[in-house]
Amino acid sequence: MKKIVCENYSELCIAAADLFEAQLAKKPTSVFGLATGSTPIGLYEELSKRVNDGKMDFSNAKAFNLDEYYPINPTHPQSYKYFMDENLFNKVNFASTNIPNGETTNPSAECAEYDSAIKTAGGIDLQLLGIGVNGHIGFNEPDTTYSINTNLTKLTESTLEANSRFFDDPNEQPRTALTMGFGSIFAAKHILLLISGGNKAEVARKLFEGKIHTDVPASFLLLHPNVTLIIDKDANEN
Repeated sequence: MKKIVCENYSELCIAAADLFEAQLAKKPTSVFGLATGSTPIGLYEELSKRVNDGKMDFSNAKAFNLDEYYPINPTHPQSYKYFMDENLFNKVNFASTNIPNGETTNPSAECAEYDSAIKTAGGIDLQLLGIGVNGHIGFNEPDTTYSINTNLTKLTESTLEANSRFFDDPNEQPRTALTMGFGSIFAAKHILLLISGGNKAEVARKLFEGKIHTDVPASFLLLHPNVTLIIDKDANEN
């Protein structure tokens, strides 16, 4: 795992955008795996700015998102489809964008088709990941067993509590999600992990121990041959 320490969140976003730009320059038809959450927002702003300035062009590139709540309408303000449209897809000229269907009536078939679509696209060249305070990536929550492929998973109480502030009505908050599994994530040629903020320092410390913690899903990334970690100083205090 290659580690880059940045002074602050702003520098982290610029460093991450540089990797996206380098990947796109190397392969204009790149397939990008994307993530939601607060951490990537600054990166998406930087990518949008570079596209607007004519420094980047995603017109031949494709995007696949890690996950989506289930069940949820894609027009719901807290759906990840809505998040991605607002923060990136409406501002960047991807050839195609893909997000698991939060309204599917057959989650198993949807998950299988999603993995198949990624393979048909040639596989993910650069997979962006964030990390939860409990160590989850995507919606792969701490557990004793983990799914390999994209799957329907239950959300832990800690994740539900962390995300509850986004839902005015608790009854609207989905308790399950469609998410890429570890096999889907590990198939990416290059993984970019972003960690920002003092509240992530403890889980970051576990990554730096160089050990696999079965209750910290992100620690499995230590097994991938090509991971770049970009972290700010607040999260790097260990």
